[in-house]
Amino acid sequence: MNKTILVGIDFSDCSVNALEHAINIAQKGTADVVMVWVNKPDNTQNIYDIPNTDVLSQASKRLEKLVETHQPKLTQGKLSFITRSGKVYQEIVAAAEELDVFLIVIGTHGSSGFEEFWIGSNANRIVSATERPIITIRGGVDIKRTISKIVMPIDSTLETRQKVPITALLAKYYDAEIHILATHITSVEDVRQRIRDYIGQVERYLKENYIRFVVAEVEAGNVTDATIEYATGIGANLISIMDEQEKTASNIWLGPYAQQMVNHSPIPVLVVHAQDYVAGISM
Repeated sequence: MNKTILVGIDFSDCSVNALEHAINIAQKGTADVVMVWVNKPDNTQNIYDIPNTDVLSQASKRLEKLVETHQPKLTQGKLSFITRSGKVYQEIVAAAEELDVFLIVIGTHGSSGFEEFWIGSNANRIVSATERPIITIRGGVDIKRTISKIVMPIDSTLETRQKVPITALLAKYYDAEIHILATHITSVEDVRQRIRDYIGQVERYLKENYIRFVVAEVEAGNVTDATIEYATGIGANLISIMDEQEKTASNIWLGPYAQQMVNHSPIPVLVVHAQDYVAGISM
């Protein structure tokens, strides 16, 4: 398994916050961290009225300064950077593929001296376009908080269990407690029993890997709201979800589940994609 974490950087407080989180995870997991800054040559020059070569030079100097400042915190790995040119979300996704990273970490909003890269659709575009697990962190999240509690909702879909191995891996890094959250959106007993069966499988996996856990249940008209309410109530530091989830009328009306969570969660969100079958992760 490749032990590299990619971080999108636009020099905003939000993206540096994401960098701090990535370094913390990398230090626990003995991984390297690569920062990626993306230049948009079609409009950067118009904004600053300076040649793109100068913008790139300025960005490289600031990236070098970030390495100088944060490398001492990463004693178990290397902090480096790359610069790319093009559409932000496409270049972040392409860099993640080329580097074969096991995790992407990005801030979901913030502004910088270069451009407001993560405001609006970019974070959701990255989540939608990448096949890599990704942690999104909204601005203002305390960078000093460790991961002590992870909320992992389980529904009736086959894919719901695919997030378990990487969630367990992060829990193992931090000796964190996983809250397995049964999210019931229907009173149909067959569906509810399927969720209980899946939870039993998850419990066995976590026991085999010596990971602490508790099991809870919620009745969820809207899975996003129910999950966030539970997570904030227990003081969780991470929510682990799939990019697709059971759909209710309210979910469809408000938008895709992962998009809702990325946009609204005050807690960092780990999004695992259904095609990312990660059962091969060594625990």
